[in-house]
Amino acid sequence: MRPIRLPELPIGRRSAAEVFEAGIYGIIKRVVVIGNGFSGAENQCIGLVRALGLSGCHTLYRVTRPRGGINKWLHWLPVSLHKKLDYVMRQICIYSGVQVEAGWSKVVPFTIEKTGLSSVIEADAKQIAMMARDTFEKEGPLLVIASGRYTISVASSIKRCLIYKAICMFPLKLFNCFDFVDLGDFTIQHPRSRLNRFDLVITPQHDYYPLTPHGQRQIPWFLRRWITPRRPPDRHMVLTVGALHLADSAALRSAASVWHDELAPLARPLLVVNIGGPTSSCQYGADLAKQLIAMLQNVLWSCGSVRISFSRRTPEKVSKILLKEFSSNPKVYIWDGEGPNPHMGHLAWADAFVITADSVSMLSEASTTGKSVYVIGAERCTWKFADFQKSLWKRGAVRPFTGKEDISESWSYPPLNDTAEAASQVMKALADRGWTIDA
Repeated sequence: MRPIRLPELPIGRRSAAEVFEAGIYGIIKRVVVIGNGFSGAENQCIGLVRALGLSGCHTLYRVTRPRGGINKWLHWLPVSLHKKLDYVMRQICIYSGVQVEAGWSKVVPFTIEKTGLSSVIEADAKQIAMMARDTFEKEGPLLVIASGRYTISVASSIKRCLIYKAICMFPLKLFNCFDFVDLGDFTIQHPRSRLNRFDLVITPQHDYYPLTPHGQRQIPWFLRRWITPRRPPDRHMVLTVGALHLADSAALRSAASVWHDELAPLARPLLVVNIGGPTSSCQYGADLAKQLIAMLQNVLWSCGSVRISFSRRTPEKVSKILLKEFSSNPKVYIWDGEGPNPHMGHLAWADAFVITADSVSMLSEASTTGKSVYVIGAERCTWKFADFQKSLWKRGAVRPFTGKEDISESWSYPPLNDTAEAASQVMKALADRGWTIDA
């Protein structure tokens, strides 16, 4: 998706002072989103872009790592070094006469994985900075929004590259020229260290769990200096309850229309079950699937319809157990991953949700609807994920799923509004710099 191209202005190149006196170049009309190839992170950026009123004005870049084989054990390396190491290993295999294409994963511990990202530009800080500088007179300031650990280095380097270019081109007017090609550099999710690299950092409250008294008690004293974050949030931190996402009111209205013919005729109440996948801080397997089956069997009498969806992280053994149990039940529909993803339609049409505790994104989205949200597996979560579950419970947004519920009964709570609230803080930060959004 390309940023809007404005017509060439019938003027020559202006000085920095003239540009800002004119005012037009204090209006942001375009955004660069830097993602990591994972929808959970990228949807947070795009959700924020939409909340800012800049939907359709963003360009998506990605920072990707080599995948497959032992690459999963090399994620501790800087992205650039990881890519160079992967390239060297591939070259060694090629020059040694090893077939790379056929049976690559069987011969060496690296694989070529087709990720479907060929249409997305690989993020390069220097190129993005050069684009921001060269197009400033026509399109004004550039807003950069990034999310995900892999994107931190690129996102924080863009401004540094921009300063370097200003020094080289205009050594006598560094301050003015830096302003002339300035950009807003925002990140979603906590970058762990050196927060001053960004103009604004948006992160969930539970990222600061290690600083709480309870969190400190869980960390041996000799490890505390290595646990991040190390300091309380400062003025350029925006704390949310959950994750940012795409499920705003406009998106839900659109989804309700798109999925009307399929979901509106279903018997009510409609219970939607969203199953994620285990994480290091929220582990489960077939045991949770069997527990969920028993609980769903107990509440089926109170449901008109049940729809079950799996995520990309759902273990195959978990999905197979649920498919075997419910595939022949007329009340239950299981989305098998074929055809359009009904997730947004489910958010719009469901009367209640049952969601596994591992997914911050799915719980955040469901809690935005104001509908009943039941959580299964929260007792298995540790560390900051347990803190997130506790924060939702305190707000009245979620309740533990026990299998004794009457799904036709509901409760009310103030819906989460993190994405809109974060957008308002971004607008405030931009206004402090004399910028506005061209929404």
